[in-house]
Amino acid sequence: MPEGDTIFLTARTLHRALAGRTVTRFESVYPQLTRVDAQTPLAGQTIERVEARGKHLLMWIGGAHILRTHMRMHGSWHLYRPGERWQRPRHEMRILIETEKIHAIGFGIPDAELVTPEQLERTSVLRELGPDPLSDAFDATEAVRRLRARSDVSIADALLDQSAIAGIGNVYKSEVLFAGHVYPFTQMRALPPERVAELVAIAATMLRQNVAERTTDPFRGRRTTGRADPAARLWVYGRGGKPCRRCGTPISRSARGPLARSTYWCERCQPADLPPGA
Repeated sequence: MPEGDTIFLTARTLHRALAGRTVTRFESVYPQLTRVDAQTPLAGQTIERVEARGKHLLMWIGGAHILRTHMRMHGSWHLYRPGERWQRPRHEMRILIETEKIHAIGFGIPDAELVTPEQLERTSVLRELGPDPLSDAFDATEAVRRLRARSDVSIADALLDQSAIAGIGNVYKSEVLFAGHVYPFTQMRALPPERVAELVAIAATMLRQNVAERTTDPFRGRRTTGRADPAARLWVYGRGGKPCRRCGTPISRSARGPLARSTYWCERCQPADLPPGA
């Protein structure tokens, strides 16, 4: 699943490329988009801005419509010059937005709708989003409160709950918990509020640092270790069986929780029996 910083950077990239440009052609495989387009054609409308809310990407077109998309696991937006060859096959195209000089292609996007500004504010999936660490209005105290309210789930599952804190995906989940020395399957009720606050602070720092670095170098992957070596970017994610970068213990991996998402951790740095307040 795309991480919060990826969606934030995608929104920034699309905004820089498309804001102020006029739509010359709009096409989609989704009837719910083309039916609205038939009533009020998007062609001829100006793209006002593109922004991210959690893992949702919002494209404001002509003041009357907002295209909301969610990438899920495999969706992505590409930008091309007219006539440029696409990097993904045409049958994976879900949305096509052409302007005179730039074409935006949404590939493999499973969740898309066109709404008015009034409808957007009533969209439950957005209204229920938790505080977003990449937002200027991020409320860390509220994020802590929402996480602690999920007392019957593990901290690993709580961090993935977008209604508790927005933008944290599977990569940052494991990386945040390693940096905080917290066993991923600790029940939320066992974590003191100050420990939850520390994890929220770590998550916000990681997301913001990665946005800053990848804004200057868009080809740089996510990095949580602070190391320049491209082979040493992450502490634990994707490193099952490999030695911990801190202590050498083989990294553990387990797929648990309602979505059976893979979690990575170091049994020595994040022991299950570590006192929650330690």
